[in-house]
Amino acid sequence: MSTIWKPNVTVAALVERDGRFLLVEEETEQGLLFNQPAGHLEPGESLVSACAREALEETAWNFNPTALVGVYQWPRPQGDITYLRFAFSGTLGDHDPGRALDKGILRAVWMSPAEVEATRDRHRSPLILQCVQDYLAGRRFPLDLIRHYG
Repeated sequence: MSTIWKPNVTVAALVERDGRFLLVEEETEQGLLFNQPAGHLEPGESLVSACAREALEETAWNFNPTALVGVYQWPRPQGDITYLRFAFSGTLGDHDPGRALDKGILRAVWMSPAEVEATRDRHRSPLILQCVQDYLAGRRFPLDLIRHYG
């Protein structure tokens, strides 16, 4: 019996405040790495609501996606998984400092673009820096580009 290949669909929040970006430091199989607040699309969920949920779960910040920054396809070098990432920018809401972060997330941290670039050897994927660069280049697509039925 053959297996059916499918990419892992993920969402990522590009949260910018005062020239700094919200990242998370998380435990991975490769050690402590940085990532945007990001995660997998769950059954029945829209991409936009998944992004807002992941941002809250990983940072305790409410986030409202307002634009699509880009869609990124990245096959891990190990060759076992291909990620299809939908990255969103948006508006930052309230912070709940008493909220527990997702398992494996050590902390949320604000970084300047220079700090994001300087830590690239500790990024979970090359998509982190690329997403920031695309955001800084002004890439924004309307959310109605994405059609969700259900």
